[in-house]
Amino acid sequence: MSYGDFIVYIDESGDHGMNNINPETPVFALAFCIFPKDAYRLEVVPRAQELKFEFWGHDCVILHGHEIRKARGDFNILLNSDVRGRFMDHMNSFMDALPVTIIAAAIDKVKHKAKYAFPRNPYEIALAFCMERLQFWLKEHGQLDLVTHLIVEKRGKPEDDALELEFRRIVDGANKTGKMPNLEIRFMDKKHNSTGLQVADLVAYPIARHVIKPDQPNRAYDLIEGKIRSRGGSIHGYGLKVFP
Repeated sequence: MSYGDFIVYIDESGDHGMNNINPETPVFALAFCIFPKDAYRLEVVPRAQELKFEFWGHDCVILHGHEIRKARGDFNILLNSDVRGRFMDHMNSFMDALPVTIIAAAIDKVKHKAKYAFPRNPYEIALAFCMERLQFWLKEHGQLDLVTHLIVEKRGKPEDDALELEFRRIVDGANKTGKMPNLEIRFMDKKHNSTGLQVADLVAYPIARHVIKPDQPNRAYDLIEGKIRSRGGSIHGYGLKVFP
């Protein structure tokens, strides 16, 4: 197979453990960010670099939602209200202009545990949901005969091995769409400073918060909602799968 026109970056929000569920973060969310390769290298990466050079003078900073919200590490510059205002304006413009299609799955762990005597790992469930919808999206874009890479951040050998095993199981047919020989997975170390992985991190959290508290103001979610895969104006079940 030849390589396709798109690349997918993946990140999560929340943990997938089913014991001692935190009532403040009861939802595990997985986000797939699909970029056209040309737009990614010509638009997305340069814009991210521009933002980093403006606020830090270098591009070593890794955009991480949790640290931004808490103004920690490199983001302690945001403790200055004027800097924070300018930075958030730039970040919002960056996210709003992204040429990305988002597919996400959110698992309500409390409901999941209540419904099933032996609840499955939320990460595995979310991965299958997202991969199925990705495959439908790739079919719509004539990409099924081309290799599409899914990029995830390295977390540690046991975790990565478990994820790759589950990925292979889904690819081999453990899903509702059939085999997926066109999909490949790659693990990337955080130190490589991948713009795509940073975007996926910035996308996953607001989706999780939207599912937890849909009526709560959520500017970050508002910026990306229109980028979530939809059909007939509806994202639910198409670009955003909430389970159960």
